[in-house]
Amino acid sequence: MQKLEWKDIKDWDNAKVDAKVTEIRRQLFDMRMQKVAAGYDKPHHFKVGKKNIAKLLTVKSSAAKGDK
Repeated sequence: MQKLEWKDIKDWDNAKVDAKVTEIRRQLFDMRMQKVAAGYDKPHHFKVGKKNIAKLLTVKSSAAKGDK
């Protein structure tokens, strides 16, 4: 999982942000299941995924307020 940059996501619309959040949440769920079942080799991906979700939701809330 790669880190999302603010400059790349700041112009996304709400639909694209929602789709990406859903995708990342699904990836985190799959990683947790893999971690429990057999172990996951890259635990830093959990942290990156959570931070990506936070960035996306910040972009969505700032767009709702009218800040760009």
